[in-house]
Amino acid sequence: MKQTDYQAIAKQVFATEAKAVADLADQLDEQFAGAVESIVAGRGKVVVCGMGKSGIIGKKIAATFASTGTPSFFMHPGEAYHGDLGMVTSDDVFLAISNSGETEEVVKLVPFLRDNQNTLIVMTGNPQSSLAAASHFHLNIAVHQEACPLQLAPTSSTTATAAMGDALAVTLMEARGFAPEEFARFHPGGSLGRRLLRRVTDEMQTDNLPLVAASDDVLTVINTMSQGGLGLAIVSSTEGMGVVTDGDIRRALEQHGQQVFGHSAQDLMSLSPATVPPDTRVEDALALMEQRQITRLLVVADGELVGVFKK
Repeated sequence: MKQTDYQAIAKQVFATEAKAVADLADQLDEQFAGAVESIVAGRGKVVVCGMGKSGIIGKKIAATFASTGTPSFFMHPGEAYHGDLGMVTSDDVFLAISNSGETEEVVKLVPFLRDNQNTLIVMTGNPQSSLAAASHFHLNIAVHQEACPLQLAPTSSTTATAAMGDALAVTLMEARGFAPEEFARFHPGGSLGRRLLRRVTDEMQTDNLPLVAASDDVLTVINTMSQGGLGLAIVSSTEGMGVVTDGDIRRALEQHGQQVFGHSAQDLMSLSPATVPPDTRVEDALALMEQRQITRLLVVADGELVGVFKK
């Protein structure tokens, strides 16, 4: 088989799955709004449950919910039937996923959920299925064709399921007015968490600051910059605080050549460098650096230098 044949197969998969997702829009009805409202009004968590490939997608949906303001966790139906149902409270909304709507391990949880007075939302590809009939809200994830040429492996159907889960999560975000700051709280290790949650004091360098006197010669300035590893030297002078950067040294060399080594830090420094207080959000510090087109900020508290913040 030629490489072009491989590409044609891949393109057909993309087209088939894209159509499956696009068809969801036509299948959407008032049941979706009811499902969203029941989750927003709920006092508990969303418990997501599914078997096999549906379960794998269910784990992703639960994780997306949890990170976007809807407390949620995944429950394996087999484990649920053997004790884990004890984690389900009557305040929880139960989201069951089964393409056929007849998955035995999931269907047999219905009597408990009914007795426990849980709101049951189901995603199935069969509105006439047992799960659909037992549900409070049914989300139709039916697809006309799997991307699998044998029509056996869940492909288009799992893509449609994931897309329906994303639609729920995003709609819930909008309904709750979920803000970037809240997303950052749940992702403190990510770049957004760093930008929105952390403060300059959490990241600034405080040790071995490259300090020089205004009268120090250029060679001393260069050595101090190298030792500090920040790409600048901080100058204390009678005129106030100043900085000499790598760029200042290069420009001075281009202008004065070897004679630059007869100059002092005061001759090269820039006065009134950009400063921020230690409690500045990293997001705001980065915005200031972008605005000023610089890569370092001096951190000042009560008029005293306490550190240097860098990108």
